[in-house]
Amino acid sequence: MIELDGLTKRFGNKIAVDHLSFQVRPGMVTGFLGPNGAGKSTTMRMMLDLDNPTSGSVRIDGKHYRELSEPLKHIGALLDAKSMHGGRSAYNNLLCLAQSNRIPESRVPEVLDTVGLTAVAKKKSKSFSLGMGQRLGIAAALLGDPEILMFDEPVNGLDPEGIHWIRNLMKTLAAEGRTIFVSSHLMSEMALTAEHLIVIGQGRLLADTSMADFIHQNSRSYVRMRSPQQERLRDVLHEAGIVAVESGSGVLEIDGSTSEQLGELAAQHQIVLHELSSQRASLEEAFMQMTADSVEYHAHADHAGWPPPPAGPQWGEQWNQQHDSFTSGTSGPGKGA
Repeated sequence: MIELDGLTKRFGNKIAVDHLSFQVRPGMVTGFLGPNGAGKSTTMRMMLDLDNPTSGSVRIDGKHYRELSEPLKHIGALLDAKSMHGGRSAYNNLLCLAQSNRIPESRVPEVLDTVGLTAVAKKKSKSFSLGMGQRLGIAAALLGDPEILMFDEPVNGLDPEGIHWIRNLMKTLAAEGRTIFVSSHLMSEMALTAEHLIVIGQGRLLADTSMADFIHQNSRSYVRMRSPQQERLRDVLHEAGIVAVESGSGVLEIDGSTSEQLGELAAQHQIVLHELSSQRASLEEAFMQMTADSVEYHAHADHAGWPPPPAGPQWGEQWNQQHDSFTSGTSGPGKGA
């Protein structure tokens, strides 16, 4: 188990992590989400004693990381796959880690086989692709057969087969009772992998809840109905006290009722349905809703189709004048001046 208690990190006047307290429990995959600049990487570095907290503490199975006599046997981590020595082979990178942490050499070929790198074990890691580097980093995390594993963007650079593999690996490790903590920006993959979520924004805890509850609490679920007997369907729903909103193309959207209830109601009145479907928000939609006020960097569509201003202050006024004309519809790319 990983326990954070009031964890805080300041860089000068900036608070990167702001009194974070949560637990990462064994037996499940816990996802760690937050916008860019939210403090995820800093938090994970403090968990591994790579950064010193300004205040607060992190405990790994009840101990501070520096108190662990053989840390790789307690917690394995992939934070930066590029940290491997490029001049060493995959085998020798892992062998150095094994020897310095009193791990049997026999574990090296075992983890290389687990991550699918046996065929390139003797190749220097600097020749590896991004995906192969990720696999080597995962092998290093698995080397000590730890009960706790932390992964930061583990699917980065992996092909579809590799993504499927790491997803199943994390689920398998969690099913064995291990503690799995994973950070990723790939929401569709996180939705398929994590059971529990820790969400932070601007260094503060925003949510500590199950995947299902997070989506339910931060998004809208509704039922779509479409029928050739649209007016009749509207009347029946109204008589039942159900509010239906037309969303275009003859589709009605209903909140607060299940598809089963609405289907039975339509059947009772012999109404033909061409569509009856439950619509549930995705993790991405729920995440965007939850973190809308915590995003540090916003992109704007105001200048869509307009090139950036040329370098140099002498161009500033000219570009502004042309941009004003472009946005008013009188000139710009593809328009007559």
